[in-house]
Amino acid sequence: MSIRHALLSLLAEGPKYGLRLREEFEARTGELWPLNVGQVYTTLQRLERDALIESDDDQEVERSSQKRYRLTQAGRYELMGWLHAPSGVNPPPRDELVIKVMVALKVPGVDVHEILQVHRRHLVENMQRYTTLKSQASPDDLGLALVVDAELFRLDAAFRWIEGAETRLRQSARRDGARQDPGPGAADSDQAPSRPDVEVPR
Repeated sequence: MSIRHALLSLLAEGPKYGLRLREEFEARTGELWPLNVGQVYTTLQRLERDALIESDDDQEVERSSQKRYRLTQAGRYELMGWLHAPSGVNPPPRDELVIKVMVALKVPGVDVHEILQVHRRHLVENMQRYTTLKSQASPDDLGLALVVDAELFRLDAAFRWIEGAETRLRQSARRDGARQDPGPGAADSDQAPSRPDVEVPR
């Protein structure tokens, strides 16, 4: 989610100050997506420039010492359009891991299995971290649960892709009759980190 639309959604609840917007953004994302004050005010300036929000006039600011922002009708239309637009309708994003593996296949002296192994370990560590965070969270913290579930699903998908990539690479090597070291990810499969037992809703 862009900061732009996150702030519009918070302002849809009513007028708010910049610092409160930052606090509510972090609270609703389980503090997993930290947001600095500079990002908040830079985004607010752009939203105001685009007439999607408006702020207090100078006299109101003088009385309260802080500028308060509110959603305009144009801002509400923008927010509603974003909420109703299906996600993922654009071409697939350039996944950096996929690109690294495709490049590694052509670079002399690079063991692609070793690269996959490094990324697999990183994914496992993150899945374990989020699983621990979820187990320690309050059952009533719906926002945190939704964010953690989304991350676990994303990490799980990446982990499964790596497993599938390993299988495809081994099959390709056999078909080509290649007689070369398949790398630590394939030869020492018992050393490869296994998928942790993560709890994601089905």
